[in-house]
Amino acid sequence: MSDHGPLSFAEAPKGCRRCPRLVGLRKSLRKDHPDWWNAPVPTFGDPAASLAIVGLAPGTEGANRTGRPFTGDASGEMLFATLTKYGFVNGEFANDPTDGITLNGAIILNAVKCLPPENKPTGAEINNCRDYLKKAIRALPHLRVILALGKIAHDSIIRMEGLRLADHKFAHGVEHQLAGGRILIDSYHCSRYNLNTGRLTVAMFENVFDRVRNPNAKSL
Repeated sequence: MSDHGPLSFAEAPKGCRRCPRLVGLRKSLRKDHPDWWNAPVPTFGDPAASLAIVGLAPGTEGANRTGRPFTGDASGEMLFATLTKYGFVNGEFANDPTDGITLNGAIILNAVKCLPPENKPTGAEINNCRDYLKKAIRALPHLRVILALGKIAHDSIIRMEGLRLADHKFAHGVEHQLAGGRILIDSYHCSRYNLNTGRLTVAMFENVFDRVRNPNAKSL
């Protein structure tokens, strides 16, 4: 895959220093794992996408290791299986950036582009990354639906749109109308923890993708 992603003009530089805590973690991991990506992770997918999927941040042994969102750990297995079922994937996902897959009609981004300690970015770190998210989202000419995986992604998108969180609360399966006729749909994050605890099931996730295909249908 490209080091720059499909929207290179909207990416953080590989040596981005906006967030000192995240820079420190990258430096530490580079010493222990010099062959890992250990840098801001670029977007992945189709720049002509009608669907943008926004996750939280790279996982330690997932995107932070491989350089491709939702690739290399368990979090991507359900996401890419579902994307495949709904016709967004060309090729066969093998949870490795060398599998050669491409996305058709979808693009994957993260609210925070660098690995945060314990997968918990601070508010300042989320804010620091939001202009990259905004620039990427605004550059998608055919975007119709944004799928937020988790509350952090949801909140960052709502703030990016200049809306009030109190008027647009995160809840699984809920839709929010955005400017320009676009729609934000919320889902619990497809993390291994959420799957193991039953907070998110395959059926629940596929229901969200049914909604992606048919927004404004009756609430889940």
